[in-house]
Order: sequence, then structure tokens, then C-alpha cells
Amino acid sequence: MSRKTGVLELAVLGLLHESPMHGYELRKRLNTVLGSFRAFSYGSLYPCLKDMVAAGLIVEEAPELVAASAHTGRRSKIVYKLTAEGKERFGELLSDAGPAAWDDENFGVHLAFFGQTDADVRLRILEGRRSRLEERVDTLRQSVARTRERVDSYTLELQRHGLESVEREVRWLGELIGAERAGLRPGTPPSTSTVDRALPGTTTEKE
Repeated sequence: MSRKTGVLELAVLGLLHESPMHGYELRKRLNTVLGSFRAFSYGSLYPCLKDMVAAGLIVEEAPELVAASAHTGRRSKIVYKLTAEGKERFGELLSDAGPAAWDDENFGVHLAFFGQTDADVRLRILEGRRSRLEERVDTLRQSVARTRERVDSYTLELQRHGLESVEREVRWLGELIGAERAGLRPGTPPSTSTVDRALPGTTTEKE
């Protein structure tokens, strides 16, 4: 299985874990919920679904009835549902916190299903991703410094833009890691009791 097909498998399993869907609905969810999949087409999705059915990860349920008529020519749609083996496979993929989970292509998909991922796995993936991008920042900074005098101003601005984009993601990952370590959901402000415990000389007990 290719890397792209493997990423698509994770996404399909994750979406079907939420509820059964037909192929067209799956494709829409991949396009709207997982923006990194905008490049996927029916040509990529349906062979993947076929392979997953053959592997016993999903099953095709009785076609969903639609208002078919001689005028519209609409056909019934096959609904895909996760099997017990598919749920087990999804859990295995979610628990993978290795270097593959930090890749540009894989990280966003893992992040989309962080709500169903164990906290320690989430933290390892976030820290791994940040470490990888910090290495990329160092490489980009060296590249900008080496080529500053040899490229035109537009090329230099493009290089700077790339560097700033990676630096922003590193800062964002730092915020996510901080939230994970504090046991908070991203974007959740710390509670008063949490702030009080962090400040010396304060107490949350009623006087």
C-alpha cells in the first residue's frame, strides 16, 4: 500500500468510525473536514474502499434507497460501514506515534482525529512534529543566509515567506503542546483554579 493510500485509509476509517456513509458523502467529508484531501478524487477513493472491503475492514450495506425515477436516472447508493476488524485497525493507526505520523502528509490526518487519540500519543506526535520543523527552520535559515547575495529580491522574499510559515507552525505546535501538558483542550483558557495553583502565594480555599 502506498503512503497516500495509507493516509486515505486512516481518514476513511476515522470518518466511518463516526457513522456509516456512502461514497459520495465520504468524499465530501474528506474535502471539507480534511482539507489536505482536496486533491483526492473518486479515482483514488473507490479503489481504496474496494481494498478495505476485501481486507474485511469495512462492509457494503444494503444500498441506501433514493428517489430514483425514469426522469432523474438516480441510482441507489452503497453505504459503507466499519467492521470490528476496521475498528481495531483504526485504533492501531491512531496509536502510531512514530516518525511517519510527523510527515507533512500524515500529520494533519492524525490531528483531525486527536479527539479519539490517547493523550500520551497526541503529545508524542506533537513533539515529534515540532522537532522535525525546528530542524527545517534551521535548514531554511542557513539557505536564506547562503543565497542572500546570489538571488533577486523576489526569490529572497519567497524564501523568507517559507521560513516564516514554518516558524509560525512551530509556535502553534508549542501552544498545542503546552495545552496538552496542562490537560487543556486547544483554545481553552486556563480556569481560575489552574491559574491560582500556578501562582505562588495564592490559594483556592474559601476563607
